[in-house]
Amino acid sequence: MDIKTASALRRLRLVSGPEAISFLLLLVCSVLKRTTEFDAVTPMGWIHAVLFILYGLFWLDAWNRTKWSFGTAFFYGAMAVLPTGGFFAERRLKREAEDAVIASRARKEGVVNA
Repeated sequence: MDIKTASALRRLRLVSGPEAISFLLLLVCSVLKRTTEFDAVTPMGWIHAVLFILYGLFWLDAWNRTKWSFGTAFFYGAMAVLPTGGFFAERRLKREAEDAVIASRARKEGVVNA
């Protein structure tokens, strides 16, 4: 895996957690707006919108660089629209990055011909 691909995956992983948190906070703010006088939907909506757009851009960049199958790309895209999906995407991306590092070290040491 080259450095640009690793960077694209890292960016996607780093934005997926905050995007999921902002989505959950937006849902909480929506409920509070309708049940109390507390109204933070507008600022929370803007924060979530920025993070969602960043997730989408980073997702497209990662898909372009990694040449994921349609199923893998769909999985990461769907994780953006599920309230806790970003947490699952972050975990899976972290695991894939660790596997890539292990495979790279094995290739350097001549253990694997991959």
